[in-house]
Amino acid sequence: MENKPFANQPRSSRDWLTWLIVGLIAGVLASFLVGGIGYGLLGDVIVGIVGALIGGWLFGRMRWRTPISGLGGMILVAFVGSVLLLLVLRLLRQAT
Repeated sequence: MENKPFANQPRSSRDWLTWLIVGLIAGVLASFLVGGIGYGLLGDVIVGIVGALIGGWLFGRMRWRTPISGLGGMILVAFVGSVLLLLVLRLLRQAT
């Protein structure tokens, strides 16, 4: 019998935890790359989660595949979407 850290949790709580982890990692990495706009920890998580949605849509539309599978691939897609989101937000900030 394997010792799985989240084996006794319902699937939905693991899914939420995965989204939060992916969002945090992707949001922080994108913030560092774009230059740190300064949304804070919660803002980075939100940027990462929204970026994951944008990245998933973009990768699906363009029929791109990630070279990494599993959690790493999810983070890569979320990172790409997060960078795009932060660049658009930066352009909007400069326009106002």
